[in-house]
Amino acid sequence: MAQNLYGPRVRMGNWNEDIYLEEENMKDFLEKRDKGQLLIQKSRRLKNNLLRPMQLSVSQDGYIHYGDKVMLVNPHYSETEVGVSLSGDLSLCMTPDEVQAHLSDELELPCGLSAVPTKIPVSRNTFIIFSDSLDTDATGQVLWYGQYFCLGITGGFENKMLFLSSDHRTLLKSSKKSWLQEVYLTDEVSYRNCWQAALPDPQLRLEHEGLPVPANAKILINHCHTNRGLAVHRHLFLSTYFGKEVEVVAHTYLDSHKVEKPKNHWMLVTRNPRNDASTMLDLPKPPVEDTRAVEQAMGLNE
Repeated sequence: MAQNLYGPRVRMGNWNEDIYLEEENMKDFLEKRDKGQLLIQKSRRLKNNLLRPMQLSVSQDGYIHYGDKVMLVNPHYSETEVGVSLSGDLSLCMTPDEVQAHLSDELELPCGLSAVPTKIPVSRNTFIIFSDSLDTDATGQVLWYGQYFCLGITGGFENKMLFLSSDHRTLLKSSKKSWLQEVYLTDEVSYRNCWQAALPDPQLRLEHEGLPVPANAKILINHCHTNRGLAVHRHLFLSTYFGKEVEVVAHTYLDSHKVEKPKNHWMLVTRNPRNDASTMLDLPKPPVEDTRAVEQAMGLNE
């Protein structure tokens, strides 16, 4: 007659090795946790750095200066060429690789960019205006139309400066969705970092060469090496570490009158001097000066 010789307390297999293995795994886990080397800890540190609150510069004279901390914002406009698009004011943001962001607390270079509907200045969307030679003596000088400048960003990291760059499109190097000329962030200082500001109105563009660039006003930002304008694709969505955002490229879009489309319009947004926590975008729009004339034009006051 078959008889069960094993009771519930009998251990089978490599039970001793399994116990030691569990103890080693727990010891390794606790050691990594104490040193902050767990993947979840690295990911949280990266997110905290990128989302660290920042304070923009205040423009005392209404113009942009070297050394100013600003947000690059594409103003809201109605997108009629496509069906689904992202509305509102979109700010230019640094966007780390989605997979790499979960594995390390450091930024992988070159780092990507995207546009996000936010008005809150944080580390990932606050840029610093530099001269093309990165000369610190130029700090405080007014930026002019047609003058070369660089856009730097720290991303919340100390002793690190990345520059907005672009280069000609190749088969192996282009934007993810539209396959146009990509823009990226790199720590390499070169001619690829240089940009120019231009007036959106082509009839007055030459007359404004050498004049100060106003803050919180629509301008064009053109790449000096490739002569392509910084543009936003509100209809091309990217899956990023922070969620769904839209693509940013270097490409000039012209309408039938050879005028740059709103995709190429940008504002260098500064801080509201009355409130440290807000930007000039939060100010209410001024009322219409002649309300009666507007009502008559719309047929509301007949």
